Amino acid sequence: CGIDFSETRTWKNVTPKGLAESLINAIEISPFDKGTAYIATTRYKFNDHAPGLYKTTDYGVSWTRIDRGIPANAFTRVVREDDVRKDLLYAGTELGLFLSWNGGRDWVPFQLNLPITPITDLRVHRGNLIAATSGRAIWVLDDLGLIRQYRPDAADLALFKPADAYLVNGGSELNGSDPSFDGTAEGRGVNPATGMVLYYRLPKLEPKDSLTLEVRDAAGVLVRRYTSKKDTIPTWAGGPPAAPALPASQGLNRFVWDLRHATMAGVPSVWVDGSYRGHKVSPGRYQLSLKLGERSVVAEAAVLANPLYATDAATYAEYHDFMSAMERELTLMHETINNLHRIHGRLNGVLAGLPAGARFAELKREGDSLVAKLKAWDADMVSRKTRAYDDTENYPQKFTANYLFLIGQTESDLPRVNQPSRDRRAELDREWAVLKARSDVLLNQHVSALNRKLWEAGFGAIHGPEPRGIP
Repeated sequence: CGIDFSETRTWKNVTPKGLAESLINAIEISPFDKGTAYIATTRYKFNDHAPGLYKTTDYGVSWTRIDRGIPANAFTRVVREDDVRKDLLYAGTELGLFLSWNGGRDWVPFQLNLPITPITDLRVHRGNLIAATSGRAIWVLDDLGLIRQYRPDAADLALFKPADAYLVNGGSELNGSDPSFDGTAEGRGVNPATGMVLYYRLPKLEPKDSLTLEVRDAAGVLVRRYTSKKDTIPTWAGGPPAAPALPASQGLNRFVWDLRHATMAGVPSVWVDGSYRGHKVSPGRYQLSLKLGERSVVAEAAVLANPLYATDAATYAEYHDFMSAMERELTLMHETINNLHRIHGRLNGVLAGLPAGARFAELKREGDSLVAKLKAWDADMVSRKTRAYDDTENYPQKFTANYLFLIGQTESDLPRVNQPSRDRRAELDREWAVLKARSDVLLNQHVSALNRKLWEAGFGAIHGPEPRGIP
């Protein structure tokens, strides 16, 4: 091993003392200190398969052997230092990949899903670790962000700073949080996750413990909230998806925020041919807060604009305001439908239990009249006959299906609101004003009036506290 100080005119022998005849397979200059270098030596041609990594911090005047933890038969081919975190080293050996957190004082295996194969070269490039193998192709670990932040002695509750995420389109198997997924797909490559990938570290949770994640924008407005508790709201075909639960295993966990606002509410058992997902957020900085009981940890990251489209901040803001307003209205519509449908069901139960006779005839007549009004309003809002995809062709779609269709048509890879969307929304908003006025009359006048009469007659209420039953 030699080093030149004068542009190849003279050389100085800096071979580590005591190093037997070896092949110097790789030389790595530290990106943090010009006087620090690493060498990977090998003597497999002498039938010596021992590893041989060395480090100097004084331009080769002295060397330290740094291969503790690498198996005795895993001869070394290459060593590289990370270009962001000092003393984070990667070593390629005949028996796979190894990692050191402490400048080579000790090493641990770093195989993940990489097959056991000779690693002939390594390169750290733009946040990726690229490994050349013998017979197993090129492998890339395409996100070193977590590795660079990880500390073996870190607190048991930690949220690692996520990488900034672009507003891209498409899907990926990596959008899920299944820890058993090995990162491969049969017959095709796997795209990077299309959201913001979060990694966090947890202690062992008790059954009563609940983990929450809140996402807020730069103004502190809540954008999305997740919990570790499984969503107990029933799901049905053609309805909104269940909220994903935060993984909550002891140790390291992974979760992907899809960069969307909250999912809209649906009407149980009603199929609507559309997406209930909230629209994607605008570019900007977002705060992520992970809470476990009284403890919390916070990280920040940016959502970056799609570089394929020239969209300015004003256009993003207009799109966000337009979509948010429609999503709020659709949620209000469906909550109103569900509330009046519950009242309808309770009213049917009370009417079925009314004793026969002239004393209750007027009460029953008023109840039947309200049932008819509730059914007519509900039928104008949703089609309860629609239970599957083909039913959207067999039965006329009602008001909220048309409103959700407009939301879906306005959402686009290009976050811009066009004039047809504005015109159609104005038409639907006029229809909704009439329908909402009818629901207000039903709830605030007809239901309230009948509620009062039922209480006075001793049959309980159909709206408010649970009915007490017939005395």
